[in-house]
Amino acid sequence: MAMLKIISGKVVLDVELLDTKTAETLYAAAPFEARANTWGDEVYFDTPVEAAADPDARDVLEPGEVAFWLAGSCIAIPYGPTPVSHGDELRLASAANVWGRAVQDVRILAKVRPGDKIRVEKA
Repeated sequence: MAMLKIISGKVVLDVELLDTKTAETLYAAAPFEARANTWGDEVYFDTPVEAAADPDARDVLEPGEVAFWLAGSCIAIPYGPTPVSHGDELRLASAANVWGRAVQDVRILAKVRPGDKIRVEKA
């Protein structure tokens, strides 16, 4: 199974790729770097790729799911509620393609600060 590694300082998140076109596109583009942004309990960052919406694109994710936020061409990883969440749900600002599942607990992303460097590489 193909995997990507998302690294920010001492935070390392291994992501198992799902069988999607978005996952293939991100894997082909790796390695790449960006700067972290945060929005509530979500880390997101720019990618060098674009993707069309999958038929099952959605804005509410399950813990551990990693998404490609279509409106910003960003990887988005919620680890808790965002400003638009209802209760404890993991809601993004708008629809995203789910392309991977984190191996580790995504709550380790709470250590990532806005502006931190993030590197995505093949694992």
